[in-house]
Amino acid sequence: MTFFRKDDQLEKIGTEILDAVWLEFPGLARNQIALTWMVYDPPIPVNTGGALSADEFWKYPVRGFSYRGVERIYPADLVALFYLVAIEEWLESAMVESSDELERAIKAMMVDASHDALSLVVDILSGTTSGPELTPGPFETWKLQRNIVNRYFQSLGWQDLESINVNQKTWSDGPYGRERLFMGTLMENRNMLTTNATARLLHSIVGGVTVSSVRSQVMMSLLKRNLNPADTQDTPNHQITGFLGAGLPPEAQLWSKSACSSQVRHDAAYIEIPSILPYLLVVFTESKTQSQNLDLLPFISQKVVQAMSIVSIH
Repeated sequence: MTFFRKDDQLEKIGTEILDAVWLEFPGLARNQIALTWMVYDPPIPVNTGGALSADEFWKYPVRGFSYRGVERIYPADLVALFYLVAIEEWLESAMVESSDELERAIKAMMVDASHDALSLVVDILSGTTSGPELTPGPFETWKLQRNIVNRYFQSLGWQDLESINVNQKTWSDGPYGRERLFMGTLMENRNMLTTNATARLLHSIVGGVTVSSVRSQVMMSLLKRNLNPADTQDTPNHQITGFLGAGLPPEAQLWSKSACSSQVRHDAAYIEIPSILPYLLVVFTESKTQSQNLDLLPFISQKVVQAMSIVSIH
């Protein structure tokens, strides 16, 4: 059972959008895409600056649509969204101390999609470091420590997070030494997320109830994207080109985290456009072909924008 309620209108429109996607991109297999789409009806409980308490926020019903929303998919560096929440929790509870280097790494992890920055954040979260293979005893301790982020998210008690795995770094080339052993022979211990889990986490951030209202606002500032091409043309990792932001009108406001590797292209976004209801959209795509497809996510985004103009208020 998901945290949002199914809605007949969104089910119909969502299915029509996917049909249009498969018509436009016939090479996209049915099992190479997952999607979660949520619409915020008045009174809108999100992006309020943390005006609602967590108890009040979770009472607001949200309607949505998902396709393969519970399927576990490799997230690439979209996992940074989960590490961002974890490190803000650690800072809030004084489990770690802030520093210029940590803040620099957090920003680079979220804004520039830096693998090196994410590596430092994971080291600080878990008290572990990469390196040569370890003997069995120390390696068991190391693995226990590295799984601390998983334990944190499981402690929230959210059903949507039950199947996720967030205990690995991201790599430009690949893991070596203890990191490779930890991944598993068949990579069975790699990071895995679902679009529903990602949507719920982003929903809580935009709602201002993740960690604290102040910490949520810090996270929102790191997720804010600039849609002005003149400001982003010299920035290769601005997370717009080839992603959902490329399908938005210039007057839109976007908060997002994207990811791309040799096998996946993903985006998770909260979007506000004048005169239509705000909404949240998470799209995961898989396969080497789709990872290089710069038109797919913008096409989906355009279709959702068009659909939002006819979505009735509930």
